[in-house]
Amino acid sequence: MATGAGEVRHWTAAVNGISLHVAEQGPTTGPAVLLLHGFPELWLSWRHQMSALAARGYRALAPDLRGYGDSESPAGGPAAYTMLHVVGDVVALLDHLRLPDALVAGHDWGAQVLWHLCLFRPDRVRAAVALGVPYLPRSPAPMADLFAARGDGFYMTQFQEPGRAEKAFAKYDVATVLKKFYSLELDDLSAPPGVEVIDFFQASSSPLPWMTEEELRQYADKFQKTGFTGGLNYYRAMDLTWQLTAPWHGAKIMVPVKFIAGNKDVGVESFGMRHYIDSGEFKSNVPNLEVVIIEGHHFLQQEQAEKVTSEILSFLEKFI
Repeated sequence: MATGAGEVRHWTAAVNGISLHVAEQGPTTGPAVLLLHGFPELWLSWRHQMSALAARGYRALAPDLRGYGDSESPAGGPAAYTMLHVVGDVVALLDHLRLPDALVAGHDWGAQVLWHLCLFRPDRVRAAVALGVPYLPRSPAPMADLFAARGDGFYMTQFQEPGRAEKAFAKYDVATVLKKFYSLELDDLSAPPGVEVIDFFQASSSPLPWMTEEELRQYADKFQKTGFTGGLNYYRAMDLTWQLTAPWHGAKIMVPVKFIAGNKDVGVESFGMRHYIDSGEFKSNVPNLEVVIIEGHHFLQQEQAEKVTSEILSFLEKFI
């Protein structure tokens, strides 16, 4: 199925009441692979996988999620950023493309979107690859209670209050804010008492080994225009998503899924996640699951591009 990768094509579509920007690479007749990015990222986070997928004859489609990059940031505050809204965008995008289903990969918040897409519309997902964030069934307690238990220094707690993180981020230039996130190698994502997490996070003094300065500038240019509120609203909508997903309480994910994570990803190594993954509990909630842990940190599809691409390709080829 090998072919030339071709250039990345950019287009926008009116879907689910918003304008969504999509980057596309590969033949339009190839099997569609939808690539969903995380925070604070863009479609660009999948650049390595897009070219590799396209070269193998796949149609790689990487949108800027709502609130990011060249996609629209809908008004209405966090209430417009629940998982039902974002999954609605993805389903409407598949409809726009006249695709009955697709292969889907998601990283970080994109993995959360992927899990909810599998939960709400398993008929639209042929198979899925989740990076860094495992599926967690809906908790019995509201998300607000979980944030409170972690204390004010916890990054998700600080992200809840509208304007708080934006004000803290504004003390730095946008490239530095991004580099602070991309450099994360902490054991805990909580700042000491009275400290904002962005002040606590340290930006690498040297260039990131897996991102060129030009690539960092591309990210920074977009976030300079949009700000961070769109991405932060995903965190602020977590409690509302929890309220709205009561009908799916206790539901399992029945779609075939490969989960890939870095062995130094704080999101996997903290919060009891490693035990959840290793104990078999994760697989009981996602029965058709494969788990691969590789060397690396959180931004895995960029840091370990070749290995992640290989893992994605070997899994997806079973479903075409």
